[in-house]
Amino acid sequence: MSDSRNQSQDQDRRQDGPPASGIDVLRYTAFSADPDGGNPAGVVLDASGLDDAEMLATAAELGYSESAFLTGRTGGTAHTIRYFSPKAEVPFCGHATVATAIALAERDGPGDLVFATRAGTVPVTVTRHGDELRAVLTSVEPQVTDIGQADLAEALAALDWPAADLDPELPPRIAYAGARHLVLAAATRERLADLDYDFARLEALMHRLDLTTLQLVWRESGNVFHVRDPFPVGGVVEDPATGAAAAAFGAYARDRGLVPDTAVLTLHQGADMGRPGTLTVELRAGDARIRVGGTGARIG
Repeated sequence: MSDSRNQSQDQDRRQDGPPASGIDVLRYTAFSADPDGGNPAGVVLDASGLDDAEMLATAAELGYSESAFLTGRTGGTAHTIRYFSPKAEVPFCGHATVATAIALAERDGPGDLVFATRAGTVPVTVTRHGDELRAVLTSVEPQVTDIGQADLAEALAALDWPAADLDPELPPRIAYAGARHLVLAAATRERLADLDYDFARLEALMHRLDLTTLQLVWRESGNVFHVRDPFPVGGVVEDPATGAAAAAFGAYARDRGLVPDTAVLTLHQGADMGRPGTLTVELRAGDARIRVGGTGARIG
């Protein structure tokens, strides 16, 4: 399996080239104000003339975990958006949503946006804080379901994680907030840091369970977590900062009673890849949806 730091360096090299396939592609990072941190995404603000094959080819040429394409405008600040990894279209991508919202805010000014995604309607609010722009997305209504023991055993075998290395207070579940993620909690930071998995084996299981990533977590304190997200179904070893999985994890934390009905969680991701980022996850009493926020920056 490729080393995650090498993957991040490869992404950095790709971002310096011309727009993929002659298409006007912007490059932004999400969940960090530093272009060298967070999760890079390609953003095409006018993809109305592109077909599926062209969008997929653009995403593959960029090589980022996902790229976003605005395929139409349904109102003044309402857009239809699609997301592609290097291998396939995905129903929802949090970091590419944040990147796109910040790109639009740089062009048109901060404010409220609405994105029509394959997973449902996702409102986003962009605000300015000094020199930084911050975007907060609101997920579709989430769900949390059990995972079968045989499937869990296969996931752990693909990761080469002994079951004894899991945190018994955070049991495995599949969580959804626009895309499906298997939440697995490590008992120690060392377990989380030691990630060297069987790419093909995990990819096969994830396709069978319709998973977008694995949300691997370690709980530092009551509302601070460190996370990593293997993403073999997208054609990359690991996602540096995963907004969709953060939203799903917020639903998981509420479902398991880990936090109050109203809470703000901080998720640190990407440090093990050399691209540190921070995701803020907000839960509100009386609202099942999850809000995920972070900064962003233009690359190059």
